[in-house]
Amino acid sequence: MAPPFVISGDVAASSVKSAPATGRVASVYSEVQSSRIDHALPLPSVLQNPFQIVEGPPSSAAGNPDEIAKLFPNVYGQPSAMLVPNKVDTLSSDQKLRIGVVLSGGQAPGGHNVISGIYDYLQDRAKGSVLYGFRGGPAGIMKCKYVELNADYIYPYRNQGGFDMIASGRDKIETLEQFKQAEETAKKLDLDGLVVIGGDDSNTNACLLAENFRGKNLKTRVIGCPKTIDGDLKCKEVPTSFGFDTACKAIINILSYFNKRYQIFPILCIMNLVVGIT
Repeated sequence: MAPPFVISGDVAASSVKSAPATGRVASVYSEVQSSRIDHALPLPSVLQNPFQIVEGPPSSAAGNPDEIAKLFPNVYGQPSAMLVPNKVDTLSSDQKLRIGVVLSGGQAPGGHNVISGIYDYLQDRAKGSVLYGFRGGPAGIMKCKYVELNADYIYPYRNQGGFDMIASGRDKIETLEQFKQAEETAKKLDLDGLVVIGGDDSNTNACLLAENFRGKNLKTRVIGCPKTIDGDLKCKEVPTSFGFDTACKAIINILSYFNKRYQIFPILCIMNLVVGIT
């Protein structure tokens, strides 16, 4: 039987053997948490069956395309892509992938489920693949601190809030030395892809990392997932960031509670002022 997880970085190998399989224990969950953990989320129909990727027209920018093209000469203008149904799966059944994932920036509902979804997809479409979770945000990439994620490790976090599965951080990869460290990590783990789960700053950093990797001819593809409760990361292709809807409903629920019981109460704003909830 495989060990519950494999950890690397600043933790001694001898301490791993006695470490718990995960930071959470599902057996002590409340009734609500227990009902959520095994809830099967519906997949888009195109992901339930074989599909293929069809390239479309070159991608552009919402504004200042010429300036952005100069900043990202290696990745700007790549073909847009669509997933369309296909009779056979274009991903070879024996194709094994090595994917890294990192949580970046503040917490937002849905972060754990992105990781769970990546793991489930790899198990279903690319058996034998490996999923690495970089610990503590982008710093985990630079310092090569990671945990090898498996079913037992991920299970207690399914459909649960928080960012504590692998923890997050607000570090940025922006200096030449930091880019070099990230490059060394990608090579060491032989990463086919790196998924950055974060907001506008984090996705900008993901673009810079993708530009750097492409310029160095690394095979590692960098993908950004739009995560933020601020709702300020959107465009034609991204109608809204995940986490925003849940955050809005939670705040309205709290305000409704106070409105029914108190005439005057303080409001602590935890969301970006540019959101404009109406």
